[in-house]
Amino acid sequence: MSTQDIGYGDALSELQQIMGELEAEDIDIDVLAEKVERAADLIRVCRGRITAAEVRVKEIVAGLDSQEEEPTSDGPGDEADWDDPF
Repeated sequence: MSTQDIGYGDALSELQQIMGELEAEDIDIDVLAEKVERAADLIRVCRGRITAAEVRVKEIVAGLDSQEEEPTSDGPGDEADWDDPF
């Protein structure tokens, strides 16, 4: 699976697996650089997903805040018109 196509959960799981392998005393030195490079790629993916989610959440909250700040209209059908009998 391509690094860019992997989801956050899968990337994190694979990263944890690699970290476990790197902590082992019997790691094959021939694959060490490959594992470290893959881990770095996965870290970049996770950071990118976190940043994208943070931006999206801020956009959503800002949208909610702007809806709360919009003044209500006193147009037809508003309760203010009900008090006026004529």
